[in-house]
Amino acid sequence: MKVLNISYNHLSVIPDSLHLAQLRILDLSSNVYPSYALPESYGNLSYLSILGIGSKHASSVNVDDLVPLQNIRLKKLIFGDGTELRNYENGSFLQLKSLREVVLKVSFCQRFDIFTNIIIDLDQTQTKKIQLVKLFPDQCDIKTDPFMAFKDLRVLSDLSIADTWLNSSVMVKLFKNVWKSSFEETVFLNITYNEDTPEGFQLPKQNHTTNLRAFVLDGVHHHQYHYPTFNVSMELVNKLTYLKFSGTGMNILPCNLISAIKSLQVLDLSNNLLDESGFWWIGCSSHKVFPSLRKLSLSHNRFKDLAEIAKKVNDMKFLESLDLSFNSVSIGKPCFWPPHLIELSLSHNNLGNNVFHYLSPYFQKIDLSKTGISVLPLNTVSLFPKLMYLYLSFNSIQVIPPDLLPPTLVSLHIDQNAITFISQKSLEGLPKLRTLKAGHNPFSCDCNSFWFMTAFNKSLLSDWPQDYTCSTPPSLSGRRLETYEHGWLSCQPGLQATVVLSVLFMVGIALAITVYACDGVWYTKMLWVWIRMKRRGYKRADRLLNATFRYHAFISYSQHDSAWVGSQLVPELERSGLSLCVHERDFEPGKWIVDNIIHCVEDSYKSLFILSKHFVQSEWCNYELFFAQHRAISVNDDSLVFVLLEPIPTDSLPKKFLKLRRLLRRKTYLEWPADERKQRVFWCNLKAILQTVDQSRILKDMATDIAEMCPLLPVQD
Repeated sequence: MKVLNISYNHLSVIPDSLHLAQLRILDLSSNVYPSYALPESYGNLSYLSILGIGSKHASSVNVDDLVPLQNIRLKKLIFGDGTELRNYENGSFLQLKSLREVVLKVSFCQRFDIFTNIIIDLDQTQTKKIQLVKLFPDQCDIKTDPFMAFKDLRVLSDLSIADTWLNSSVMVKLFKNVWKSSFEETVFLNITYNEDTPEGFQLPKQNHTTNLRAFVLDGVHHHQYHYPTFNVSMELVNKLTYLKFSGTGMNILPCNLISAIKSLQVLDLSNNLLDESGFWWIGCSSHKVFPSLRKLSLSHNRFKDLAEIAKKVNDMKFLESLDLSFNSVSIGKPCFWPPHLIELSLSHNNLGNNVFHYLSPYFQKIDLSKTGISVLPLNTVSLFPKLMYLYLSFNSIQVIPPDLLPPTLVSLHIDQNAITFISQKSLEGLPKLRTLKAGHNPFSCDCNSFWFMTAFNKSLLSDWPQDYTCSTPPSLSGRRLETYEHGWLSCQPGLQATVVLSVLFMVGIALAITVYACDGVWYTKMLWVWIRMKRRGYKRADRLLNATFRYHAFISYSQHDSAWVGSQLVPELERSGLSLCVHERDFEPGKWIVDNIIHCVEDSYKSLFILSKHFVQSEWCNYELFFAQHRAISVNDDSLVFVLLEPIPTDSLPKKFLKLRRLLRRKTYLEWPADERKQRVFWCNLKAILQTVDQSRILKDMATDIAEMCPLLPVQD
């Protein structure tokens, strides 16, 4: 455990922390223990840096009370509970040598010697900053000077006085000592001011230099219902660099404050009643206005005319930053801004979409939060070429169009708008973007937000993930974007196409492998032969009806293949009723062999060539092929049928078989399969080719053969 807060309870004793060695922050304030004595185990809190301790029932501080912390590197101490101490033993706080900041919640009205001893002890540590809370009780009558110890301080540099009652007489005593002290910053927070002197607050010139560089007066409650009287020599504040008067009810800025503080760089006049006439009072000289001022805050006032303000700030030659938030600023006249002004805040003013045209191209930082903007102008890039910080929170912007925002942007706030998604195109033109705040928008948890939810660098989001929730669809309303399970495939068309093509490719490969393994190529080729035969058969129907043939087919083959022809081809075909011409059987004896070949080819419906390696080596086979081709050309029919008994590469054929080579390249041929299951399909196709009569019977026979052949199709093991 590193942080333990048990304040505002009813602890009657300070608890033992022996088992909290890793503790860094411990708050024990606002309890009821009677003593500030810490247990010895607190000496084991080696990492303790912040300690809060206080009780209304504890009124004394002894050296032994804080001894356990003397070797602890405590950085900040919050001490007391608003009650007055009756006793403080010198050196008690002096033991905390590493202290840098002390918040003292102890009241003093009589025992200012205790207050002095505490201040002296703290100044001898490393404490730089001290805050006095409820220093004086209400209506306390202070006769002595409680702040005499301030003039001898050497280390304390920051003084804050909060939530207390201050009379004008006490204020004079305070500042007389502050001017002589080591304090560089003095802060008054939420004080009640009472004038108990007729002349009010009077602080004439002092004969010494001052270290004061910053003065803050934030929240003043006036006890009397009239304007307080202040008369302060400006020489006492002429080295101030930071001045804040906030929540004071100021409606007119003193003239000497405008030009006398020549070193002033930051002026904060927020939360007052100022307007243009009160800030630039007509009774004051307009020359040498804030000669060194760089930052001016006029937030929470009553300013109205933006053009008039732009004109006036031209007199502030070094002004870089202007805050006009929470006013009643309106636009209408052209605004002419000085080039040295680079930061402007107009947040929480009702300005509308036209406000962009009344701003300066020199601006590097613009705050237009809650100004009624719904649409960004198309020429935003050209209007603000140097813009680095743009705040558009709390508007009605629905979309960030691409290429509209300046590429120089480093920080962009678009939270609390009506944006449903942030696209890649809208931000890809912002290479220098380092901070993006886009939470509390009605995000749509669909593919439009896919890039933002998956690819965008979330380290740029200052409010991720707690402020990013789904608005639509209704089923996901209120769900954090970081927990939304988006579909990678459904939101990426490119990936979808890749996956589909990959699946189709794999299916194609698998189908090809299956077809090859099941001899699908061979079956496809046989089917193609049959289809071509049927198509061409219809074209030749008229010619075939008038033609007469002696044979269905003339068979040309090599003598070396006669065994297959005689044992398988001829018997199978003749059993089907086909008439065949075989030279060994049907050539006329004594007749010249060439005449026999010619007559047999012409008397046959088809010429069937049994191709093999022996066929291409036969001289007579070449003659038979030549005459059959010549006959086919002369009658313009398709009478040549080739049966490939064994593979014959067409490029390996001899030159004398160039005709056969061309025929094989452009004609379909039947291959004799070694697989018995495929031979039924082979015979089916060959018989269909050679049939010449009764076409309906041929079709019926083929259908029967195919039906008988189907159970014999090869099955992959």
